[in-house]
Amino acid sequence: MKIRIIFISIYLFSLILLSGGSAAAEEVSCIYCGMDKAKFGYSWVVIVHEDNTGAELCSIHCAAIYLALNTHQTIDAMTVGDYVTAKPIDAEKAHWVIGGDKLGVMTSRAKWAFETQEAAEKFIKEHGGQPAIFKEVIKAAFEDMYNDTVMIQKKRKLMKMLQPRPKTEEKLEFKED
Repeated sequence: MKIRIIFISIYLFSLILLSGGSAAAEEVSCIYCGMDKAKFGYSWVVIVHEDNTGAELCSIHCAAIYLALNTHQTIDAMTVGDYVTAKPIDAEKAHWVIGGDKLGVMTSRAKWAFETQEAAEKFIKEHGGQPAIFKEVIKAAFEDMYNDTVMIQKKRKLMKMLQPRPKTEEKLEFKED
């Protein structure tokens, strides 16, 4: 586990170096949906491959998309934000909860990671949900993909409709035939 964390640290450090040291000043965002790490650290996923390439993603939902599109690359390490502390933890060793009354990130059926079993059990007691292992969480993310994608599209369409339209000064004229 320490080796994985070292690889992830090296990966993140290399991102800072490659960006000219300005990574701290710029917000890191999900490569698929654009959500900010600063706001979603509690669900943030970092995937590192054997060749030290990888991705930062806002959630298990976006991580599942990435995994499906990158089956040709072997994963060396994968961390996820602890729901309570937002601290990156090993995704396979995390204590997971599927469901509950807290709306998930990019999904209607939440999938939360906890560093300790006690924290996961406390969440289940307060908010519901079922304990799970990482394999079950990834499977659930793929099972939920269709409904989640439809939900996201509807939400974006609604948000677009609610945005004020720019005022135009020109009047449209219609010709009568």
